[in-house]
Amino acid sequence: MGYVAVKGGIDAIENACKAFLFERMKGTTAPLGVDQIRDQLFLLVDRVMGEGSLYAPDLAAMAVKQAAGDTLEAAFLLRAYRTTRPRLGYSVAQPSTQMRIVRRISAAFKDVPGGQVLGSTNDYTLRLLNFEMTDSSKFRKIKLVNEILRSTGSTEPLPDSFPRVIDILRKENLIVETKRPARDGATFDVTKDSLLFPAPRSAALQSMARGETGGLLLLAYSNMRGYGNIHPTIGELRVGYMPLRVRHPVSGEIYTAGEVKVTEAEILAKFTEKTGGPRFTVGYGLCFGHNEVKAISMAILDRSIQTGTAATPSEDAEFVLSHIDGIESMGFCNHWKLPHYVDFQSDLDRLRRAKDIYESQRMDQQKKR
Repeated sequence: MGYVAVKGGIDAIENACKAFLFERMKGTTAPLGVDQIRDQLFLLVDRVMGEGSLYAPDLAAMAVKQAAGDTLEAAFLLRAYRTTRPRLGYSVAQPSTQMRIVRRISAAFKDVPGGQVLGSTNDYTLRLLNFEMTDSSKFRKIKLVNEILRSTGSTEPLPDSFPRVIDILRKENLIVETKRPARDGATFDVTKDSLLFPAPRSAALQSMARGETGGLLLLAYSNMRGYGNIHPTIGELRVGYMPLRVRHPVSGEIYTAGEVKVTEAEILAKFTEKTGGPRFTVGYGLCFGHNEVKAISMAILDRSIQTGTAATPSEDAEFVLSHIDGIESMGFCNHWKLPHYVDFQSDLDRLRRAKDIYESQRMDQQKKR
């Protein structure tokens, strides 16, 4: 820290950290528990896990509390912790048809195999403040649970798996199939290998999966508004739990170690008339937790950077992938708060010298007149 060189700098830094802790604990309310953040602010926790690139709800909730709700700082804390953990291996790729669905909709088709599953969402509510939120009594919670149980008592359980909606179009050869890497090829890992351009699609999707939600949305929105050429329709949006399957370190057999909550989006974009006749093109997005805006934005950008034109920022893979990481952008922005005395004094000296030269030349011109 550059402030350490200033007289009293260490004490000032320590006191600033203590003051931040006090800001989080001041007031008469009870301390906010990590379990409360994990259970009740689950969308915030899911967002932090995705941007922190670590699926760990308890740790993400702890990071949110430590950062006083600053999502970028919380994701930074989580990703920093991730770097201290040993890398044990890679999970085995699984098709999303094995997802344990909790929400699944399609904007492209009204009736889909398995039906539309609205699940848990506030998409269909008015954006009005609900002042009942101030009532945190156990009685209100029990009442709500009883209402839900009464309304769902006659419903049938969801099936174990759902077919992919987009396969309806694939059977009619109406989808441009994306070339997939060979299964025996080496896995590209953006956390170990530097991202080079042109980047393989797997690396692009990894970068976007750990990108900042707002950054992804900004670029995707620019494309949707006209600074791009993608007008998407959501073929299918899924939220659910994917099985985490790994190889046993001794026997080599594949077994299920647990499950991970993810959001998956497939968008249908404008059709093309390349080899194979007119067909729809597809964009894909998948991220940790329940984060539909991020998954949809990912899918739009996945499709837009495949255009190969780079006519707009959202179609330029290097521009997109270099500017969506919230940790990097936050770090670069915050570093300007650190001491830049030497740099600024140098700029100031040059400005004063340039001003003296300018004034001298102006005076000489006036004398000549």
